[in-house]
Amino acid sequence: TRTGMTFTAQKCGICFQPPSIVLIYRDHSQDKTRRRIMPVRNFSRFSDCSIAAEQLKNNPRHKDYLERVSLRQLQKLYSLLRGHLEGESLAESLEKFRQEETIDPEEDMNKLDDKELAKRKSIMDELFEKNRKKKDDPDFIYDVEVEFLQDEQLESCGWDVESDEEI
Repeated sequence: TRTGMTFTAQKCGICFQPPSIVLIYRDHSQDKTRRRIMPVRNFSRFSDCSIAAEQLKNNPRHKDYLERVSLRQLQKLYSLLRGHLEGESLAESLEKFRQEETIDPEEDMNKLDDKELAKRKSIMDELFEKNRKKKDDPDFIYDVEVEFLQDEQLESCGWDVESDEEI
């Protein structure tokens, strides 16, 4: 990396014609907002979106620019492109991606293979990061005080009563 070159990704999107990933970023060395177009080559409706995303993120020419763009975000863009190549509308592709990205609380994660488990974990990590308050957020409160109800107002939970029934 060349010294003094600092980029902050602001928005990342996709262009179907010609297929490319478009990044709007801030170039701090010149104090300008710029657009970078990264052509998507050798990608078909049979391509693996995860592999394509990793290759783009690790590409020496784009690496510095994509530092703050998550792998999941790039995977999403590739999955939209793949959907487009399969003839889906954007709404259909987004809905399909949303379903894949939703964590099913009923799902038994013990039965998943390593790849699927890693995928769920990164979805949860991303949800956590998205919802986490950071200290420079405008609505961040440093010292939150919560008053808890007095003991007599609390109801006992079903599971804190001793019992010997089989689970």
